[in-house]
Amino acid sequence: MNQVIKDRTERTKWYNSARFGMFIHWGLYAIPARGEWVRSVYEIPKEEYEPYFDEFYAENYNPKEWARLAKEAGMKYAVLTAKHHDGFCLYDTKLTDFNSVKAPCKRDLVREFLEAFRAEGIKVGLYYSIIDWRHEDFPHYGDMHHPMRNNEKCSNENRNFDRYLEYMFGQIKELLTNYGHLDLMWFDFSYGDMKCDKWKAKELMEMVRSIQPHIIIDNRLEGSAEDAGSIRTLEPTTYSGDFASPEQMIPPEGIRDVAGNPLPWEACITLNNHWGYCSYDKHYKSAKMVIRMLVECVSKGGNLLLNVGPNAKGEIPVESVVILEEVGRWMKQNGRSIYDCGYAELPKPEWGRFTRKGNVLYAHVMEEQAGAICLPNLAGKIEKMRLVKDNSVIDETFYWNLKEFSEHSFFFFSPTAADCYPLPDEIDTVVEIFLREE
Repeated sequence: MNQVIKDRTERTKWYNSARFGMFIHWGLYAIPARGEWVRSVYEIPKEEYEPYFDEFYAENYNPKEWARLAKEAGMKYAVLTAKHHDGFCLYDTKLTDFNSVKAPCKRDLVREFLEAFRAEGIKVGLYYSIIDWRHEDFPHYGDMHHPMRNNEKCSNENRNFDRYLEYMFGQIKELLTNYGHLDLMWFDFSYGDMKCDKWKAKELMEMVRSIQPHIIIDNRLEGSAEDAGSIRTLEPTTYSGDFASPEQMIPPEGIRDVAGNPLPWEACITLNNHWGYCSYDKHYKSAKMVIRMLVECVSKGGNLLLNVGPNAKGEIPVESVVILEEVGRWMKQNGRSIYDCGYAELPKPEWGRFTRKGNVLYAHVMEEQAGAICLPNLAGKIEKMRLVKDNSVIDETFYWNLKEFSEHSFFFFSPTAADCYPLPDEIDTVVEIFLREE
C-alpha cells in the first residue's frame, strides 16, 4: 500500500467512527449579517469593512453552551473558523492586530472554544482560510474572489506573494503550537491557479506534520468543493489531505478511489442557506431532513459536518438550537446505527437506507410499505432483529403472500400481519439486523 494512503488510513480511524460533526462559521461578517462572503459579494472596500472590528463585542459568547448543544445533538467533533477569508482572527495571533484579542471583546475565542469542547469529550478542529482579502500582499485586482477584483486602483504591482505565504505559514504555526492537541485542520480553499505549489503545499504539510503528526487535514490545498484532487488516485500527493470535502451536496454513491476503495469524506452542509450568520435567512432544514442527510452520508461511507452560524453577540440562532435538540433526541435512541458504521455494500432498498457495522446491518425505514418490509436477498442469513429505539424484538415473517419471493427476508412492525400501524418513527425507524456468520 502507498505510504501516504497507509498513514491516512491510520490517522482517520477516529474520524470514520465519529460520523457527525459541527461546523461553526463566526466572525466580523456576523455584524452585517449577510453571510461570510459579504465583503466579496458586495465588493466592500477595506475602509468600509474595518469599522465592524470596533463593534465586535461577542458579549454573549459562551462556548460551553455551544459544546453542550453539540454533545446533545450527538456530534463527535467540531470545527471553528479561526480565520475566514476576510482575515479577521478569532485567536491571539502576534502577526496582525486584526484579531479578537485586540477587538472590543478582548478574548481569545479559539482558546475558549477548544477548552469548552474538549471538556465535553468532543474532538476539536480549526478552520483556517489560506486566502486573505485583507492582507496587502494577497492578490487584489483581477483575483477571482477578492472584493477589489474590479478596482484598477488596487493594482498588484507591489504585492509580494512570498511575503503573504510567510504570514500564512506563521499563523498556522501559531495555531499548531499554542493551542495544544488539535484533531483536525480544515484549510479553505484552492481555485484556478491558486493551488498546490502556489501555497507551497508540500512544505506547509511538512510543517504541519512535524508539529502535530496525528492531525487530519482536508483536501483543499490542492482540491476544492469542485475537485477532490489526487486523494482519489492510488498515488496521492503528500498534501492531498486525509478526507475529501464535498460542499452543500451528498455524493450520489459516496467517494471512492479509482480502484473502488472507500475514501474518508464529509459533506459540509449549512442548516439554512448561509455559512455565516444571515439575519433574513430563515429557510432552515428540518430535523427530519438533517437526520436523513446524516443517514445518507453514513450509508455511503461518509460524515456529515453540519454548520451553524452564530450572530454577532455569539449566540447560535434559536432555530438552529431547536433543530439540533430534536436531532439529538433521535441520536440518543438510534446513535448506534450511525457511529462506527458505513457502507452496507448492498443496493439501496425502496423504503430507506442501510448502514452497517461488521456483521450488524441497520435498516433505516423511512417510507411505509404496502405489506411487509423486504430485506432483499437476505433469506436464511438473519440470526435476529431488534427495534433500535427500545431493543424490542422484530420477528422475521413467512406470511403466506410472501412465499413466492423466498430469496428475500421480510418483517412487519406489528406481530399480526393483518394489523396496519404507522412506522414507529416517521423520521427514520431503525431495525438492527444481526447476520449469521458465514
